[in-house]
Amino acid sequence: MVLIFLYILSYQFPGLLVITNMLFYVFLAIVIIDSILLFKQKGIKASRILPEKLSNGDENPIEIKIHNNYNFTVSLNLIDELPFQYQKRDFQIQTIIKKGADKKITYTLRPLKRGEYQFGHMNIYTTSPIGIITRRFQFGNESMVPNYPSFLQLKKYMLIAFSNKIFEFGLKKIRRIGHTMEFEQIKDYVPGDDIRNINWKATAKRNQLMVNQYQDERSQPIYSVIDKGRAMKMPFNGLSLLDYAINATLVISNVALKKQDKAGMFSFSRKVENKVVAERRPSQMNQILETLYNLNTDFSESDFSRLYIDIKRSLTQRSLILLYTNFETLDALHRQLPYLQAIAKNHVLVVIFFENTELDKLVQKPSSSTYDIFEKTIAEKFVYEKKLIITELQKHGIQSILTAPEDLTINTINKYLEIKARGLI
Repeated sequence: MVLIFLYILSYQFPGLLVITNMLFYVFLAIVIIDSILLFKQKGIKASRILPEKLSNGDENPIEIKIHNNYNFTVSLNLIDELPFQYQKRDFQIQTIIKKGADKKITYTLRPLKRGEYQFGHMNIYTTSPIGIITRRFQFGNESMVPNYPSFLQLKKYMLIAFSNKIFEFGLKKIRRIGHTMEFEQIKDYVPGDDIRNINWKATAKRNQLMVNQYQDERSQPIYSVIDKGRAMKMPFNGLSLLDYAINATLVISNVALKKQDKAGMFSFSRKVENKVVAERRPSQMNQILETLYNLNTDFSESDFSRLYIDIKRSLTQRSLILLYTNFETLDALHRQLPYLQAIAKNHVLVVIFFENTELDKLVQKPSSSTYDIFEKTIAEKFVYEKKLIITELQKHGIQSILTAPEDLTINTINKYLEIKARGLI
């Protein structure tokens, strides 16, 4: 632009023409030198390291390794072609890498929908210290990575089955009621053991305190039942209620297996499907994971009568049934209540449904106009109806969990541990 301006001025001031020509040749020489520096050397090498699968709803790290073969420091502008699900066309990372050096760049992606995520090419635009010419490098072929239910949550709660420090995971300490436990062994008394478990005969023989040690009853069927009707398509923080239920199902199935119980699952809307029979096989978690990966809503009205008929026909052993669904009004519950009562006669049924966190925000929001007051009143009505649903279920002997979507996994594990401690199954 400066040269063009000088050329224009040279028509009025002919003496400037010589200076302008000199500047032009200097600029041309710099461009040629910059081009030689960038294009006559090997340049850079880069690779993108993708995980085998993505974890839905979690931050997944993507790693890029870059090596600078230039004998000078270069500036890089990295543009990675992300899967179309993200709809990001301006994703770029700018950095500097010294001569002969290696650099590792890590960024995270949070997928919000299960399925296949197609990564494109990785484009790196390189600039020398002169900074006039830019050279593009393209690396990597198109790669597909499947996005599975949140296995990162599964790892997070893996230690629950083996650790006594459950508070670190946000879990409650559950007081055991009675002794619906299997006898395991007689052991030396240590401070903290329940004195009611002292074995007086063994104590007399050994002349020191001995206690009976018990363990939870094992091999009890734990079924996660997921409502995949249209009510579960409601989104919170990018994830649908269905995906929150899927992630919780994966975690609670793993915890149940670690507790030596049998884990199974199925889904329903117009009919019951995606069934995995409760077992303790080594391949059980993989089968549950693959089933959950392919589970999608069909936008239908869920048929609880079909659910009751299928449970009555196929589940002959008393089981813990964790039913993930959603009721927004008391009338919606009353339509399905007879079927829930029938299921609860032969099984321990826990109905798990969701708080509407957006309504909670409206209730807590200060009112500054008549419209705000009207909006807040309606929100309070729906929040109150959720509490009435809990009361109605309790009145009919059905356990329930009303939870914010983000707390679903923790609250479900707490309920499972509580039911185990009380010996209800």
